[in-house]
Amino acid sequence: MSDAVTRIEAVIRLDHVCKDFGKVGTNAAYRAVDGLDLEVRAGQMLALLGKTGCGKSTIFNMIAGLTEPTSGIVRVSGRNPFAEFDWFRGKMAIVFQNDRLLPWRTAIQNVELGLEMLEMQAAARRTTAQLWLTRLGLGGHENDYPHALSGGMRQRVSIARAFATNANILLCDEPFSALDESTAGRLRTEFVRLVKENGKTAVFITHSISEALEIGDRIVVLKRPATIAYDVGFDGSTGAAERERIRSRIGDVLAV
Repeated sequence: MSDAVTRIEAVIRLDHVCKDFGKVGTNAAYRAVDGLDLEVRAGQMLALLGKTGCGKSTIFNMIAGLTEPTSGIVRVSGRNPFAEFDWFRGKMAIVFQNDRLLPWRTAIQNVELGLEMLEMQAAARRTTAQLWLTRLGLGGHENDYPHALSGGMRQRVSIARAFATNANILLCDEPFSALDESTAGRLRTEFVRLVKENGKTAVFITHSISEALEIGDRIVVLKRPATIAYDVGFDGSTGAAERERIRSRIGDVLAV
């Protein structure tokens, strides 16, 4: 089933977006994204799924304002994320594949980093950082440095840092791929709960069908160069048989 998204509801919108790398007309040139139309409504948890090299990260970077399209339009909250990058400070947060913690800062100081950039006062900053560390099960580890934390704990700090800014949009670039499956599974469950409880909109990049089904309420499968090969929505009421049908369909699309 397709998840229809109206233009009014869309908080993220890509209209016929193309992205080329290298000098056009040379052997080094290639197209990473090809005429992509994509809309994501507020409160949606979108999993972008595809093989390595299908353009997932390029789409991610355009939504984040880190690169601009060669042609077409990218809008987030009605604005151009590349041209108006500074406007999105505190409105959009990124969780990367690795935790990107500063090794000379404690866990709580790392969570405070985004709040410092938002010029939040020190007392409020510390209270907010402590709240999110506690919510993510890291109470008692506030003053630990990254080297003293496990991989899963460091990624929890990274997630706490993203949520602490109270950004409405979360962009997640395979944030659990470096973790063992048991740890990743627990973090996925917690992450989905926090996104839903706090009314966030999230775009989650993954190459795992199982992870996409756990994370998303909508999955967009991409083929190279990035175009939509399959777009499906589901929710908590979707039964096991329907989910298995979706899994099978995704597998067929990726096999092509």
